[in-house]
Amino acid sequence: MTSAEDRAARRALTIARDCPPQARTIDITTLGRRSGRPRRIEMWFYRVDGALFLTTQPARRSWYANLLADPTLTVHVKHCLTADLPATALPVTATARRRRVFGRVLEDLSQYLTPDQTSALPPLEAWVEGSPLVEVRLSSDRAAILQKNANARGERP
Repeated sequence: MTSAEDRAARRALTIARDCPPQARTIDITTLGRRSGRPRRIEMWFYRVDGALFLTTQPARRSWYANLLADPTLTVHVKHCLTADLPATALPVTATARRRRVFGRVLEDLSQYLTPDQTSALPPLEAWVEGSPLVEVRLSSDRAAILQKNANARGERP
């Protein structure tokens, strides 16, 4: 990917609150924590204070467990253009930050839902206590990410 293509892909992930739902849809590929095989799923991303986040409603999720075991992932941009961006996931565990991010996520979700659907969403505190939440940092050097993670585990990539 050229630097111009990379900049365009990163711009595609900078969405406005009024963007349609499909503009929030990406795929991510993680490595299975037990199998070590690539696992690709579709999900929405959120922007809060300029940072990129992945989350879902409160529940245990395989993608999150995979990222806890190996924080490298690939973000597959699917709207405006197609791009595969290497990234690192950083779990968000601080309660105050989780509350702030989930507050914004719920605001964003409510603009796409009917009042009945919005009222059916779990309350903010349920999200804070039980939802997976990672900040995604895009990288232009996947090899450096893999080496850093391997070094942290005492392995070779």
